[in-house]
Amino acid sequence: MNTEELVEIVLPGKVEPEELQIRHGAVPAPGPGQAVIRMEATGVSFAEQQMRRGRYYDQPPFPFVPGYDLVGTVLATGEGVEPGLAGTRVAALVKVGGWASHVLVDAADVVPVPDGIGAAEAETLVVNGVTAWQMLHRTARVRAGQTVVVHGANGGVGSVLVQLARAAGVKVIGTASVRHHDALREQGVLPVDYRTEDVAARIRALAPGGVDAVFDHVGGRGIVDSWRLLAPGGTLVSYGSASTRDDEGSKQWPVLKLLGRVWLWNALPNRRRASFYNVWAGRALARNRFRARLRADLTEVFAALQRGDVSARIAAQLPLTRVADALRLAESGTVAGKVVLNP
Repeated sequence: MNTEELVEIVLPGKVEPEELQIRHGAVPAPGPGQAVIRMEATGVSFAEQQMRRGRYYDQPPFPFVPGYDLVGTVLATGEGVEPGLAGTRVAALVKVGGWASHVLVDAADVVPVPDGIGAAEAETLVVNGVTAWQMLHRTARVRAGQTVVVHGANGGVGSVLVQLARAAGVKVIGTASVRHHDALREQGVLPVDYRTEDVAARIRALAPGGVDAVFDHVGGRGIVDSWRLLAPGGTLVSYGSASTRDDEGSKQWPVLKLLGRVWLWNALPNRRRASFYNVWAGRALARNRFRARLRADLTEVFAALQRGDVSARIAAQLPLTRVADALRLAESGTVAGKVVLNP
């Protein structure tokens, strides 16, 4: 008899972190093709920071359980699922629902975590690692000897991007506040202080001929500078609108503006290209292809971790019930790496 209890964090509306709610209930039973994961680690990503402000592009209506990804052990499986899956450690990308002690998923969506990788280590590299890998190798298709710009080089995605790029033999210029510059230099990154320097001018001085790719999660007016930094044949990869996190008004408008700029730039006669990256792209139309790509790319990221090409940047670990403290810490901008929640 299963005596475990479901504990989940509910986001009731546009609230302060302390107003998140803790809800208790019964552990869900898996249906055909499903699996129940006993969560061992989930995390605070930028998406949840936007969601609590009602600013994430396609978040569900309130109330809901946030949590973009998780790592845990498969507790139970439903009919039609490979029996050997139960008892294995897996990672899952869910967009919402991860801030819970037990999470119900489609079994086809889970990715095995290799032996020797801890749950918290793996958690730091699920959404962040897949995003970084796909932008670097599928969207920008970087090659050894090229030069790229990574905005927010100390952030969740940015720090993984930096490490994967350096492992690929790519020169990296990274923007970050000055307190992170020494750590970036140790990784072979040329740091630029986005708070006090003229970022575009400084990058042009470092790369007079332009750069081969810019990875921009900031959006807003600065996206134009990112485009202008490109060398002929270069790629701008826009993957967010962090600059509008605290704005009021439509949550769709910042993304629609970015999409509009991308379309316009690509329509112009030039030798550069722009792309708006979305980790969920293609899932609705080709789910099996999406799953195969996710599994392949996350497996590559875990292999990079095992080789030492990337490290698991854990900023802090807190219990799930201290989610308010975790959110405050993640939003403070004072930590490097990911804030991880444990059961």
